[in-house]
Amino acid sequence: MRCILVVDDEDSIRRSLAGILADEGFEVALAEDGERALACLGEDPSPDLVLLDVAMPGRDGLDVLEELRSRYPALPVVMMSGHGTIETAVKATRLGAYDFIEKPLSLEKLLLTIEHALDRTQLERENRRLCVEALRAHEILGVSPVVEKLKEMIRVAGPTTGRVLITGENGTGKELVARQIHLQSKRADKPFVEVNCAAIPEELIESELFGHEKGAFTGALAQKCGKFELADQGTIFLDEIADMSLKTQAKILRILQEHKFERVGGSQTFEVDVRVIAATNKNLEREIAEGRFREDLYYRLNVIPFHVPPLRERREDISVLAAAFAQEFCAESGVKTKEIVPEAMTLLQAAPWPGNVRELRNLIERLVLMVPDAKIEPGALPENLLRRETGESKSTASLEAARRAFEREFIQMRLQQNAWNISKTAEVIGIARESLSRKLRQLKIEVPR
Repeated sequence: MRCILVVDDEDSIRRSLAGILADEGFEVALAEDGERALACLGEDPSPDLVLLDVAMPGRDGLDVLEELRSRYPALPVVMMSGHGTIETAVKATRLGAYDFIEKPLSLEKLLLTIEHALDRTQLERENRRLCVEALRAHEILGVSPVVEKLKEMIRVAGPTTGRVLITGENGTGKELVARQIHLQSKRADKPFVEVNCAAIPEELIESELFGHEKGAFTGALAQKCGKFELADQGTIFLDEIADMSLKTQAKILRILQEHKFERVGGSQTFEVDVRVIAATNKNLEREIAEGRFREDLYYRLNVIPFHVPPLRERREDISVLAAAFAQEFCAESGVKTKEIVPEAMTLLQAAPWPGNVRELRNLIERLVLMVPDAKIEPGALPENLLRRETGESKSTASLEAARRAFEREFIQMRLQQNAWNISKTAEVIGIARESLSRKLRQLKIEVPR
């Protein structure tokens, strides 16, 4: 049952409101002044809404409102006054009151105001919950120093309004970074609109970005809003920005400078407030030097630069990612959680991953679906993943030789990272010290004295 706190120095008004609200199914708490009202907020049940009188002895309602908004910013407060003025109502609204009602109170208006205030609070609470879920759903997984640095940059850059340029190889997670920046921004409850610039034909990209009017070109049978219009007040993510033609780049530059555009075939100018996040897997400085990308657009976009590292530069994250993907796909498929055994995980951590996180994710999905056992053993891994130059040709190298080569490189790398301390390295890679010592002898790895 929702609880309403009524704060008024007049006993008759408190008792009258208590009876009316109780009849409407609310639980009611009463306070005769501001100090008692603030004390009630620490009691059970905690109020879902406050009806607060303006004129009271001691601390007046506006003073109490200011403290309520400071201590309980999500709590809706409806102000009441028998001597209301426009000035008082404006001040109350500026201090954060949901509404201002004059006495004598209209029962119909009062109940409608309460209903609307509680509904809005519920929507705001649901929106916060969805934002938290979205953050978790698009969480950047990893514990490596480069990923921790990336997360910190997102925390700093997210709340700003600066344009962002994200660079990195295919499959590293540039879109994930863009979503996290949006979700940690002040625009998190506004649209996040994606545009894959490489996937849209040149003759259609202008219409896709800015929309078109009916009859603007053959096939334009109806008016259409563009991506920038849809992203108004929110964020637009321009993926593969380097694949735009110079002509389209010029139009993007204009909207960044003026925040204005016209639909294709139209003359009306639209003004939008959009945060732009762009991404590319290309070297834009080289593209500029070769005349394929506008230098002025580059500097407009590159206000806050991000670089997403390839998987080979964050190998310690592979076990975290692989385990999370396995859990996700097992849940989706309705099968029991499958474990990637340490030996198989070691091989995964040593693989080259040219397709980065996307390649790893696809492989784990395949293993979850195709491996019938509860444990994913090294033998289940595809041979082409393990194959590399080992002194033999790729076509003749055996799976066992490839595994040994990967294990050797992986263990050497971990030993170097841990100053050749065998005990610490064994702990890091998750095996017993005796097992690691045996591996060192088998792989003929010499530890510096």
